[in-house]
Amino acid sequence: MGSRLTIALVSVAALLGLHTAALGQQNPYRLKEPDQKKACLACHADFGQKLKKRFVHTPVRTGECSGCHDPHVSSHAKLLSGSTRQICAGCHENVIPANAKSAHKVVADGQCEKCHDPHAAENAANLLARGDALCFGCHKELGESIAKARFKHSPVQQGCLTCHSAHGSDKSVSLLKTAVPAVCVTCHKPDTPAFLSRHMNYPVAKASCTSCHDPHGSNQPALMLNSVHAPVASRTCNVCHEAPTSASPFATKRNGYELCKGCHNDMVNATMAKGRLHWTVADRRGCVNCHSPHAAKYDKLLERNGAELCRGCHADTLKRIEATTVKHAPVKDGACVACHSPHGSSGVHLIDQPSVIKLCTTCHDYAQHSAHPVGEQAVDPRNKNLRVDCLSCHKGHGTEYKWMLLNPTNVELCTRCHKKYTR
Repeated sequence: MGSRLTIALVSVAALLGLHTAALGQQNPYRLKEPDQKKACLACHADFGQKLKKRFVHTPVRTGECSGCHDPHVSSHAKLLSGSTRQICAGCHENVIPANAKSAHKVVADGQCEKCHDPHAAENAANLLARGDALCFGCHKELGESIAKARFKHSPVQQGCLTCHSAHGSDKSVSLLKTAVPAVCVTCHKPDTPAFLSRHMNYPVAKASCTSCHDPHGSNQPALMLNSVHAPVASRTCNVCHEAPTSASPFATKRNGYELCKGCHNDMVNATMAKGRLHWTVADRRGCVNCHSPHAAKYDKLLERNGAELCRGCHADTLKRIEATTVKHAPVKDGACVACHSPHGSSGVHLIDQPSVIKLCTTCHDYAQHSAHPVGEQAVDPRNKNLRVDCLSCHKGHGTEYKWMLLNPTNVELCTRCHKKYTR
């Protein structure tokens, strides 16, 4: 009898323990009001209005506020229990494909709240805005150009997600669902007579459509990019390429600048006569290092605009410039060509004048600036092979000191050369 009573008591205790554990899981913080939603709304009453929105995030709807927030203390803003990246990834794994070729920056940075409301929204997937309006919140310049474009691209009118993935793509760059030209030929049929005729019978089905066409919209017919190379505009592709019926129709008739010389003879000859060449002109690719051979968004068929074009090779220089607090005005405006010649020059560093002094005086009146001797007669005391010029005291791109000086004070600057006056 005693053993049976003991077993019964143990069983009851076990059941009570299981019940207590279950209650503990349901109310881990031992709240007076076990319903977290009610407990939180007691203070955050205005939050109740948000819960009336059409789409409510599941943990919010089920009252699991502590799924994302720590009710007591946190190292993160808004009492979040971790970083946004950690919290969201806890439920939403593999948002970016494992072998992604491109990822949306805000997603990669864990800034999910830039697009989604973590609590509730009027739009599906808790998006902050509907459709393209959300995308153009960040991509304003693109949105404006699409709106102004005379010729619209149908898929763009349907929405960005027609061609792009919102989070990441394992198929292509630029978040494209499929790489160019595969994404293009889902709508355009390159084997039709009309398509072939428009492309002078060249087999463009495997070519890069975006080398000629703007996929978002254009002011040019056929969605051509704003600046079109003359042979393309005149439909005389065979000026540069082999015949469409040849074994290699896209092969160029000559390599590098030799091909361009056929039309731009004077410019190429003048460049080659310079004492120093920009290496991009003279290498195997030649002119197409900077210029598009078919069409481009920017004037002179440039692949990119301003300093962004130079960044492709001179990223380290631009990074240093961006870190300076006092920048040279042309540098600040991204106008590298204000001082440098993009093709070739007789001056060092491809400056567009025979000397630094000549270059600087095209904008600055040295006579009103300083009485310090400069030029061929002013030998640099630190090196008799050098002459004093503007760069002896200033840095051409910029520094952290006023007037782009090399030192913070005149004393430090002057005693670089006049060491006997060092204090």
